[in-house]
Amino acid sequence: MKVLLYAEAKRLLSRSGIGIALKHQMEALKRVNVDFTLAIDDDYDLAHINTVGPGARFVANSCRSKNIPIIWHVHTTAEDIRNSFLLSNIYSKYAKFALRKIYSKADFLVFPTRYTMNIVRKYGVKVEGEVVSNGVDTQFFKKNEEKARQFRRKYGLTGPIVLCVALPFKRKGIHDFVDVAKRLSQCHFVWIGSKGLASLLPRDVREILRNPPSNVLFPGFMPQEELVGAYSAADVFFFPSYEENEGIVVLEALSCECPVLVRDIPVYEDWLQDGVNCLKGKTNTDFEKAIEKLISDKNFANELGKMARKVALERDLTIIGEKLKRIYEEVLEKHGKKDE
Repeated sequence: MKVLLYAEAKRLLSRSGIGIALKHQMEALKRVNVDFTLAIDDDYDLAHINTVGPGARFVANSCRSKNIPIIWHVHTTAEDIRNSFLLSNIYSKYAKFALRKIYSKADFLVFPTRYTMNIVRKYGVKVEGEVVSNGVDTQFFKKNEEKARQFRRKYGLTGPIVLCVALPFKRKGIHDFVDVAKRLSQCHFVWIGSKGLASLLPRDVREILRNPPSNVLFPGFMPQEELVGAYSAADVFFFPSYEENEGIVVLEALSCECPVLVRDIPVYEDWLQDGVNCLKGKTNTDFEKAIEKLISDKNFANELGKMARKVALERDLTIIGEKLKRIYEEVLEKHGKKDE
């Protein structure tokens, strides 16, 4: 069995959730000894597609003509297109119709969460599918005090750190992050994420990046090695996103035992429990109070971090690799192709 792992514009997407998900798939398949290729002109038995652009549609049509089964990984919904880049809200109005047509080309769908599955089912997509987390490398993303010290020294951070890792989109809650930072001037608020798409962002977001409050830092993109230090140094991982299909950065923070604070949105309902392995809030006042509690009550914060690690371990890449391998084998069998 040889699998094509496909994502178009890999260089552009390398710093996005889809790009990281592709890397996770590669590592997961290596761990369970599944042969894969990234080259569309290679020979392969099954295609695992991660994007929805013209390249992905070309690959799907090519596979259909060659009787090669297609698994489509649902990373994109109309809902998570909104409030991202310029004109994204206009595009999102038409996206669900295009996505319904695209995902219906698949033989099998992989959803990162039950929430995403329910959304796509409402589009009218009836293709068989299964929920499989994007996963996290729990051995790499592990609390590291030395890397935490290095991170603090590099950015001159001496007080409590409130961290977020995301592209600077309105949908990710950047305005709320800054508003809460203004209320908690005693804390350092650090938002890590590529600013390479700044020209495509609305004017108000560009203004935040140019002139942040004095206690807010936007260091831009950060390699994963340094990210471990950021998660390890942070007192709170504050992720005020309004819409997610899972949130790989949330998994990374959980894996590093960093106390996590998220917006109370449906995507987390069946795997993150408020007060058990995270804290949830609906308003900026909720977020302010939760951050104050995590900073003042270290015993509670540490216990939350330990429980968070357990959630991550259930989504380790080895487990994800085993699930993907089983799905590949079942799809090949149903397609009349035996695993060789």
